[in-house]
Parts: sequence; structure tokens; C-alpha cells
Amino acid sequence: MSLELTGVQVRIAAEPPLFQPIDLSVAPGQTATVMGRSGIGKSTLLDAIAGHLAPVFTLDGQVRLDGRDILHLPPEARRIGLMFQDAVLFPHLSVGDNLAFGLSRQTRGRVARRSAVDAALTQAGLSGMYDRDPASLSGGQRSRAALMRTLLAQPSALLLDEPFSKLDVGLRQEIRDFTFQHIRACAIPALLVTHDPQDMAAAGGPPVHLQPVRT
Repeated sequence: MSLELTGVQVRIAAEPPLFQPIDLSVAPGQTATVMGRSGIGKSTLLDAIAGHLAPVFTLDGQVRLDGRDILHLPPEARRIGLMFQDAVLFPHLSVGDNLAFGLSRQTRGRVARRSAVDAALTQAGLSGMYDRDPASLSGGQRSRAALMRTLLAQPSALLLDEPFSKLDVGLRQEIRDFTFQHIRACAIPALLVTHDPQDMAAAGGPPVHLQPVRT
């Protein structure tokens, strides 16, 4: 399962593109890093890949996942997971029920679903916390729970929009390592947007520096 971008650009209406064309291939288990100045369109690029691009924008180029063009597919059919700056968990659900919300439809039956969630909680270092209130978790615990919820949906690719930016230095390294380890273990391609060169170094995949279009 690889993610391939060919000649990808994003523009607003008839204006020039936000950045120069991108050509990128991300292998299974690899995390490529997108960097560039503020406002150049890093997060907008992720929106375009995931299928959440606002109507004012237009996407040029091709995006393929495992060799299949996904741009004509609705967001829910693209099977792309998303992680953002804030590890948001549903406050009205327990920690375990939050993870169960992300379960793939292929996991059927109460016993199988509970087993899958318990296994994910153990992997996240949250064993025994199924019934906990999400508000009782630390920042690092919330980040790990949010990642496991995303992975339980069995995405074909993962998009990370500065997911470590609000963590303190020590916790950032821990969650970075945890995230990239699971991306490799799941053998899915990932695309990380960040301003931090240390995030890029930890990701270890190909870097993409968005460049403005010369006019």
C-alpha cells in the first residue's frame, strides 16, 4: 500500500497555485514530511488528499493509493486516517468506547470488538482504562488513545497535521516514537505536516518542502 502524488497543486479559484507541483511516493510504513512557510497550504494539501477540500479550492494532479486514483472517491471511501494538533476524544464516551467508535466494520460481534479495543488499549499503555472518563487522561495518554482509535479503523494511509506541536519537549519525543512505530507496524504510508525539523528527522521518510509559485 503506497501513496503517490503526481503534479499535485492546490489553487483558489482562478488564482495561481499555492505552491509548486509536488511529486512524491510514500512507501508502506514510511512517513514523509511536508514543511513550508506559514500559509503556503500544508494543511490544505492534507484536506485535498483526504477529500475535505473546501469548495473555494481546486486540486490539480493525481493522488493514488495502492495504484488506485482516489480523487473521485468521497472521503469515507478513501480510507484515510487523520490526526490533528488536538487529540480530541468524545467527552460523552468512555476511553474504551472512544476507541470502539473507530473500529472497522470488518470487526463484528460484541466479543470481537471488545477484544480489539482491549488489545489496542494495552498497546497504548492504557490497559484497564476502558471505563475511564477521557477527561481523566494525561495529554500523552489522550494522544495515544486518539492514535489507536484512528488505527482501529484500519486506514490505508494516515495524514498527520502537526499532531505533536502542543506537547512539551519530553512528551513530544515519546508520542513521536509511539506514532511512527505504529505506522511502521501497520505498514501504511503516512504524510506529516510540521514546522519542527526534529519531527522530520524522527519520521525518517522523504522530506517535501513546499515552494511558492514564481509569478
